[in-house]
Amino acid sequence: MSGQLRADIGRVMAPVLAAPIDVVSWEDALLRIQRWADARESRYVCIINVHSVVTAGQDAAFGKVVREADMATPDGAPVAWMLRRQGHAQQRINGPDLMLRYCRLAAGRNESVYLYGSTPETLEVLRTVLVEHFPGLRIAGAYSPPFRALTAEEDEAVVEAINASGAGTVWVGLGCPKQEMWMAAHRGRIHAVMIGVGAAFDYHAGVVVRAPLWMQKNGLEWLHRLASEPRRLWRRYLVTNTLFVLGAVRQLILRRA
Repeated sequence: MSGQLRADIGRVMAPVLAAPIDVVSWEDALLRIQRWADARESRYVCIINVHSVVTAGQDAAFGKVVREADMATPDGAPVAWMLRRQGHAQQRINGPDLMLRYCRLAAGRNESVYLYGSTPETLEVLRTVLVEHFPGLRIAGAYSPPFRALTAEEDEAVVEAINASGAGTVWVGLGCPKQEMWMAAHRGRIHAVMIGVGAAFDYHAGVVVRAPLWMQKNGLEWLHRLASEPRRLWRRYLVTNTLFVLGAVRQLILRRA
């Protein structure tokens, strides 16, 4: 894979291990989503962190989903750093902040949004929080899927409900890689922009405490999550971070050569 890729007109991408990532500013990322939402285009956006990058190289199906995304933003600080090492002035564009920034824009444009994922209790709190933060925000609907695969009839009913809601964007909080696989499977069926934002629902609803701002700015949000849930996350971070570092060193050496 070359050091710089081009897909759609005006779209610039660069590889981070096996994952092609968009070189994009906050303003451009928001404008892309807004343009697609206005046209009710069926698109999906992946928010890519270290775990996603490594998984894209290990799981062929997930790697295909990432490669075919309409936009893949660099979530993790190491991912954004890899883009900067390739000569791009790239900031970290993460799911929780992208959701809040877009909801602020949507509230000012009378555009409706849809929430898909998490639990009914979390969704109820999240709806209240978002409207309090952004008066005028129209939440067209919310759905908490069961902890099992939907039947074909159930899935079709969800698709019809989302399309009938008139929402321009669907914010998907199912966790990686489930949310990415779900979005890819529904592109062409759901007439809105789907954005996978992971734990953003839990953060904004106050179910999970997000890392302090200084940790976010210094690329240490993963450490806060590990400290919060060590038994569940220690293996993931130990293995994933090690594989990422090894892959990143190899990529930079090959690029220099």
